[in-house]
Amino acid sequence: MVGLSLSLLLVVVGLAWRALDDPYVATPGGSAAPTARPGQAALALADLEAAIERGDAAAAAALAPSGDADAADRLRAVVENAEDLGLEGVTLRYVDQDGGTDPTGAWQAVVDVTWQIAGFDPAPARSEVLFALRNVTEPTGDRVAVTAAGAAGGRAPLWLSDDLRVRRTDSRVVAVAGSQRDLARYDRLARLALPVVREVLPEVERRLVVEVPRTAAGLDAALDADEGTYADIAAVTTSPDGEVREAGPLHVLVNPSEMGRLKQVGAQVVMSHEAAHALSDAPMSRAPLWLVEGFADYVALRDVDLPDTEVAAQLADQVQENGLPDDLPGPAELGVGAPYLGASYEAAWLATRELARAGGEDALVELYRSVGAGDDLDAALRDVVGLSRDELVARWRDAMRSLAEQADAA
Repeated sequence: MVGLSLSLLLVVVGLAWRALDDPYVATPGGSAAPTARPGQAALALADLEAAIERGDAAAAAALAPSGDADAADRLRAVVENAEDLGLEGVTLRYVDQDGGTDPTGAWQAVVDVTWQIAGFDPAPARSEVLFALRNVTEPTGDRVAVTAAGAAGGRAPLWLSDDLRVRRTDSRVVAVAGSQRDLARYDRLARLALPVVREVLPEVERRLVVEVPRTAAGLDAALDADEGTYADIAAVTTSPDGEVREAGPLHVLVNPSEMGRLKQVGAQVVMSHEAAHALSDAPMSRAPLWLVEGFADYVALRDVDLPDTEVAAQLADQVQENGLPDDLPGPAELGVGAPYLGASYEAAWLATRELARAGGEDALVELYRSVGAGDDLDAALRDVVGLSRDELVARWRDAMRSLAEQADAA
């Protein structure tokens, strides 16, 4: 995909001369092969942007090829999604052609898109998105029609790529590419997650945004990841454009395949975990990953009435099979696709619970915040919790040993 590395001058010049006189390549039969029309594409995108700003779904649908009801419905949904979500600052700027033009005149363009959920996102998201276009000839003249926004093969923000059900309140926005029943389920999970987080972090200012694609592949597309990357992940908290930055937007994106197989308690723990990430700006944290993930699980599990042997069943199995680990889990153990990922998350949770038991919950929160802001972990452990790192690891290993013994006796 051609990125934004093209200079503005080249883009402007390219648009100008192509709009005036589209180049063509003569075929052996003497007819002109279809070519991209950047100038007309830029005009179509400007019209779509204006339709989104006005909330004019009919005007957006008119940008589809005549007679293409599916494309018209997709464009109508884009406007309705934007209105339901409360988007502002939407811009669509043509960047370049992606690939060739097929014999029907269909081609793809890279489009620089900005958007922001008003009142929820502290700053706009910005991403390059593939749009599917087609050169069409109609009684009124030649134009470029839009057939799909968020086309296959690139990043596909959910509001551009699917028809959404949306619930927006003062505290949360939940957008689901599914049924009204799906929306009710995920909205309930989000609603219940908020007080769980605020019980531990009462001062958080962010509000919660949850997006649920239709499929696991839709999650990969929304995250611009290879298909299958997040197949085993129930949810992830990140920026909607893939660029995590200070004071940027953060959304919880759900894998409906994984979340759908969980029972109510498990699904709630996942949503509360991700809400803890989102509301505490965890993706920007400079703390070690075991503390970031363990803290989110501590928040989510704090008031769940389950025995340790059930909460950390995978960890107990690993200890029984392979013995006690020597050190706290690192990025290799906690990364997407890592073997025994569930056990590693449980190990991180157990470490944070030991911190809370040693110094109290307030000390755990202070440690999480100070180390996340860049303070030295070893120094903060001593000053805030009253433990050295070696002492923490020793307590953590003792807790794992006890856990494995309880599981063995059960």
